[in-house]
Amino acid sequence: MPVLKLFDAAALAGTLAAAAGSPRRRANLNLHPTLADPVQRLLNVFQPGTYVRPHRHEASRFELFLAVSGRAAIVTFDEAGEVAEAAVVGPGAAWAVELPGGAWHTVVSLAEDTALFEVKPGPYRPLAETDFAPWSPPEGTAAAAELVRRWEALAGVASAPGR
Repeated sequence: MPVLKLFDAAALAGTLAAAAGSPRRRANLNLHPTLADPVQRLLNVFQPGTYVRPHRHEASRFELFLAVSGRAAIVTFDEAGEVAEAAVVGPGAAWAVELPGGAWHTVVSLAEDTALFEVKPGPYRPLAETDFAPWSPPEGTAAAAELVRRWEALAGVASAPGR
């Protein structure tokens, strides 16, 4: 019986297609066996225009993002919602970024088919409303779409027409 778990091009392609076909413009593929696993490992796929509502995790819960394809910006904010830092991961930039727990942050897709491998402590805990930045608009609103355009501009990427 094989002991290696392989994640091949077909698994990546399927997750990319799921993100492209999703109204939220993103999808993930969990690589950990259960949501209770003490180490969460997943492939997060983002298409341009997706809105990841700014949020934060407990102080002990870091996140590590490794670029697999495309380009993304990891953006952190101060308590008032002003951009504190932005780091690009992908070709020609950093290949990984680690974010400490407790930091307000978002992920901005800067290219089609952006895939980030993510590692963070488990078990999985869904975000509560109090984990979202109080100054951030809910998903699906015009204000959220405007924020995505601002963050893309910050990273030097123009929004596609019609978005």
